[in-house]
Amino acid sequence: MAGGLHSSLRPPSSSSSSNNSFTYRILLLLTLLPFTLAAFAFVLQWRGGVTDPSTRYSAEEHRFPGMDSSPPTTTTTSKVMRSDCGPLLSHLSPSFPYYRDWKFHYQTDLKPKITITTSTSASLEQILPWMFYHKVIGVTTFYLFVEGKAATPKVTRVLESIPGVKVIYRTKELEDQQARSRIWNETWLASFFYKPCNYELFVKQSLNMEMAIVMARDDGAEWILHLDTDELIHPAGTREYSLRQLLLDVPVNVDMVVFPNYESSVERDDIQDPFSEVSMFKKNYDHLPKDTYFGMYKEATRGNPNYFLTYGNGKSIARVQDHLRPNGAHRWHNYMKTPNEIKFEEAAVLHYTYSKFSDLTSRRDRCGCKPTKEDVKRCFMLEFDRAAFIIASTATEEEMRKWYQEHVVWGDKALNLKLLRKGILTRIYAPMVIVQGLRESGVFTSIIESASTSLSKDNFLSSIVSSNSTRPNDLVASSRKKNKARESQATVRKVLQFTDAATHEAAVPPLPSPGVNDDDVQES
Repeated sequence: MAGGLHSSLRPPSSSSSSNNSFTYRILLLLTLLPFTLAAFAFVLQWRGGVTDPSTRYSAEEHRFPGMDSSPPTTTTTSKVMRSDCGPLLSHLSPSFPYYRDWKFHYQTDLKPKITITTSTSASLEQILPWMFYHKVIGVTTFYLFVEGKAATPKVTRVLESIPGVKVIYRTKELEDQQARSRIWNETWLASFFYKPCNYELFVKQSLNMEMAIVMARDDGAEWILHLDTDELIHPAGTREYSLRQLLLDVPVNVDMVVFPNYESSVERDDIQDPFSEVSMFKKNYDHLPKDTYFGMYKEATRGNPNYFLTYGNGKSIARVQDHLRPNGAHRWHNYMKTPNEIKFEEAAVLHYTYSKFSDLTSRRDRCGCKPTKEDVKRCFMLEFDRAAFIIASTATEEEMRKWYQEHVVWGDKALNLKLLRKGILTRIYAPMVIVQGLRESGVFTSIIESASTSLSKDNFLSSIVSSNSTRPNDLVASSRKKNKARESQATVRKVLQFTDAATHEAAVPPLPSPGVNDDDVQES
């Protein structure tokens, strides 16, 4: 034991000393290594050798369906814009740069190729957000049948500069061509002939849709959709929020697909830009349990004539094929067969109806009917449109505002919350995000600035003629003249009812949603 204790107190040997030295060096190396690597990484990143993770989500990597693959370039926004384009160009910031200067060119192999046709008299501040939103979700081509504001040179100059857009003016040549359409010799649209306002518009839309079918076939389009400029497709049910992806999943034996419509539920009376400001919508009957729909019908209607203010039967998209024809503004049909039609279970068309207070007077200004209960029946198909026309034609500004707040604005937060919980109302934010992102990115600014400052002589003259011949009073007078000229043909056409009625389904008008007294709907 004494020897063992004595040996433990001896000075360390040379081998023990070398081991301690090695351990010290290892610890020193491990301590300095992280600092050395950190300093090296900092130098590389400062000189551009390392990719910042925050830059990986860029316009180059994140392309929405159908967008141009060319790199974005910088444009100047210092030019002074026209006053009517102000709302389009406001709130510009670099916070959402993924669309900046993209021209939305489409690849030749992009499938399916989708086209939208519309008849519009809207302003540029409404048309551009509507159009580019649908470009983002995959629409390739637009056929714009323009008149009124939409046909003025400063608007058409911009529209014609956009890839994939075809502008068709309401000229005398167009009207003469449409006067020779086979539609006039058939019966499926006959109940809408020779009537003013909404009925005349309905016939005009159908004639335009007929021409759009021919154009779509020439352009190699696979699907065609008729949509107004106050409507947006909501391709719910797809991971990419893509109309293209939605249609790729449709079985090949399906000819048409119906989008049930949701109706905007504005929460203020000072909405200026519905696509960017409205997020609450009333869901369609087709997307609700029947018990919920009828159980909450009274509260959801809020004293109005129907569950929806306007139509409730959605819009349809058709596969471009032989013998395709319009069936009114809401549906398509086929001359040779009964189309195979399905409805989307989640996707919808968002209808921004009466979303601005000015919509009351704009409808009034487009129609020459008398503001009486009897006369409005021959002008408007839906009850709410009739009531709104009478108010706009007879009430003061203050009375109109009060009526609008009572019948259109959803100002009762407690009721809104209740209907949101029940599923009658829903919040949809995607269109707001996309449209606001487009605006902030400078796309609208770029399009307006890059539009040619001069028009071709033909386009200039046709747009002037169109804008001069489509004022509200002129439209009413023109309609009356056409009615008198065609009355002589009406008797001959009525004879065709006996042969055509059995084979041609009648055009589908804008229909209201099911009511509480519709027993056949509740029992089905």
